[in-house]
Amino acid sequence: MQKRIAVLASGSGSNFQALIDAFSKSSGRITISGLIASKAGIKAIERAEKAKIPTLVLPSHKENREKFEQIMLNQLTDWKVDLVVLAGFLSLIPISIVNKWPNAIINIHPALLPKFGGIGMYGLNVHQAVIEANESLSGCSVHYVSEKYDEGDVIDQAFVDVLKNDTAETLAKKILIEEHKLLPKVVERILLP
Repeated sequence: MQKRIAVLASGSGSNFQALIDAFSKSSGRITISGLIASKAGIKAIERAEKAKIPTLVLPSHKENREKFEQIMLNQLTDWKVDLVVLAGFLSLIPISIVNKWPNAIINIHPALLPKFGGIGMYGLNVHQAVIEANESLSGCSVHYVSEKYDEGDVIDQAFVDVLKNDTAETLAKKILIEEHKLLPKVVERILLP
């Protein structure tokens, strides 16, 4: 039986691309129903168009939270998704959506949660915080989404060594390689046990 995922992204969509690559080879057992983008003009939308995956651009949640929530809810319902995958999506998921898909919304985070999560912990901010804390190990976490940033239960993690000469940029590159492997693996484990 075919399983459907929706991917939510706010930027370049490299993790979205990892999912496209993984599931174009999965014998059709997992299909990407669509991409929901937080803004127009992002690279993730280009990736979706190239792969002929439907896209929806949400209105700004800062301007109208209710409209943002209703449009997201309607689209996910229309796509009949089994799993919602946040791949670099920076907006907080409304509680109504978390409740409608309990334990069926996951996120990839570029640090070893529960450390270095929460508001402002995205992009190079995370990696800079890891370096400033003199951590010797970092990595990425896939976790269930709750009503608070990065506080849902961790499903799996991948690890990288933090070297003395690492910068936020070099650490980000190393971790991104692991993200691209970990996220599709976790999606498969959840949907095809």
